[in-house]
Amino acid sequence: MSTTMKQLARDYGVVGAGGAGFPTHVKLNAQVDTILINGAECEPLITVDQVLMRTYAPELMRILDQVRVECGAKEAALAIKAKHQEVLQVVEEASRAYPYIRVHPLEDKYPAGDEQVLVYEVTGRLIPSSGLPLDCGVVVLNVETLWNLGQAQQGVPVANKWVTIAGEVERPGTYKLPVGLSAQEAVALAGGVLDETVAILDGGPMMGKLKAPKDPITKTTKALLVLPRDNPVIENRITPLEAILRQAKSVCCQCSLCTDLCPRHLLGHDIEPNKTILAASYAWEVGAAAIPQAYLCSECGACDMYACTMGLSPRRVNQMLKGILAREKTPNPYKGKAVTVHEEREYRRIPTKRLVSRLGIGHYDSPDVSMQAQAAPQQLTLLLRQHVGAPSVPVVKAGDWVEAGQMVAEIPEGAMGSRIFTPLAGRVEAIHADSVTIQVGGTAQ
Repeated sequence: MSTTMKQLARDYGVVGAGGAGFPTHVKLNAQVDTILINGAECEPLITVDQVLMRTYAPELMRILDQVRVECGAKEAALAIKAKHQEVLQVVEEASRAYPYIRVHPLEDKYPAGDEQVLVYEVTGRLIPSSGLPLDCGVVVLNVETLWNLGQAQQGVPVANKWVTIAGEVERPGTYKLPVGLSAQEAVALAGGVLDETVAILDGGPMMGKLKAPKDPITKTTKALLVLPRDNPVIENRITPLEAILRQAKSVCCQCSLCTDLCPRHLLGHDIEPNKTILAASYAWEVGAAAIPQAYLCSECGACDMYACTMGLSPRRVNQMLKGILAREKTPNPYKGKAVTVHEEREYRRIPTKRLVSRLGIGHYDSPDVSMQAQAAPQQLTLLLRQHVGAPSVPVVKAGDWVEAGQMVAEIPEGAMGSRIFTPLAGRVEAIHADSVTIQVGGTAQ
């Protein structure tokens, strides 16, 4: 009897490769009617999914149909932006052998890859507030996650990651990199930076987070974007929250544009960023009801990186409020509430071309090609939490020799998590509270 996809995902450390890193074996422990593959890649400059679909389309379709059958789904859909015509044609050709798989072209709007948006665009179903695709009979997987399931069938664990490196680098493109490699070593493989006064983002320009040069690649690293520090994308991240709140008091005119263009608001969720930022900046008791709305924020950045003409960041405020709500164990009053699409949604969606112009990144090239570069790090840093759930538990100790592909950390008993594997052979240098460091190379003796 062949091993199920669910078991393979657990055994070989497969997690969501494009978001928070939800353990895939947990997602696949469900019976649904639709499997939806997110190939939207809505963040500008990122090309990982395009590279994988162009290169491995037949393999991806084969794995997708197996997942569909195991989850009891009537159909599987793979969503790709229609503008990627060559990739779309390759995938459509590969899907013809599978009658229950359809390819769904998407408009070039941001954020097409948001799960709530994607499920609605492809299936017409609405996920309830603070809900999951599973709540309406859908499992959503990332393209690279699907590719990793195919690797797991061949006995290959998730120890390498496809990462787009773009921005102020000599050779932009998508690279296959060992997990645990530092960001600065990864950027060096792309020829190094063209401007020394830069910052590195882990992820896209809208939702990516600042990354220190020595921070490692993880299972969820989708891109490393190297941008000048005076770019609005970076300025948004480095502006102190206290300054944002002060500015909100003096310059927020309550135009409501952040709310009018909020993708979750347009799907009918009770989120109004203009009210939230006002309530937070003034600490008005009358505005207290707006504070729990932070639970509904997807942190897509449409409010601060596109809508607000005053340079404010409702997104950053919502991030702060989420932390406060969690610490105070405030219940989510919106959880499970049904939603109704806003009647003007179709006219308020954000064209990606306009977004790219607003972000000041239109001059950067990011070809959808696989780049060849051999990483030769001296050290790997394997974080124990590269996924949603509990951190992994080391199963090696300092001084142990480990082979490439060997498991170094296990899922804690009774917890949700994922196994961690080393991509390269070497000797375990140290076990830390949050990571395992490995000195690469040498011999087992």
